[in-house]
Amino acid sequence: MTPVDFPSDLNGYAEPFAVAPAAGRPGLRLLGLAATGAAGVGVLLPLWPTTPFALLAVWAFARSSPRMEAWLRGDPRLGPAIRAWNERRAIPRKAKLVAAGSLPASWAGLWLAEVPVVGLTASAAALLLVGAWILSRPH
Repeated sequence: MTPVDFPSDLNGYAEPFAVAPAAGRPGLRLLGLAATGAAGVGVLLPLWPTTPFALLAVWAFARSSPRMEAWLRGDPRLGPAIRAWNERRAIPRKAKLVAAGSLPASWAGLWLAEVPVVGLTASAAALLLVGAWILSRPH
């Protein structure tokens, strides 16, 4: 078998991986369901991330429930983002725009909460790095 015969993991490596032992599957299935719910919230709320939760859910389902993994990959709202990430490490343009607005809004919230200057500086640096990484991904 060649590596392309296996589904990709979160890092995009198409390598064989073991399905979790039977004892671990319920926990992974629960994680997948929780992450799917969080992704669903992201579809409705503009500042809530969707794609990272969808990727976490598909990763958990790949190791616990092939049926749920197939359902999530085929979902009309979440499936395209999952496929774009697995195929090209791409983040959809809309998600980039939301991130570009929400990262400064997050920093402004910290500023309004009167976080000390050290915290504002550290968070500004972290948010700038995250924003630069997000914007550097293809769409």
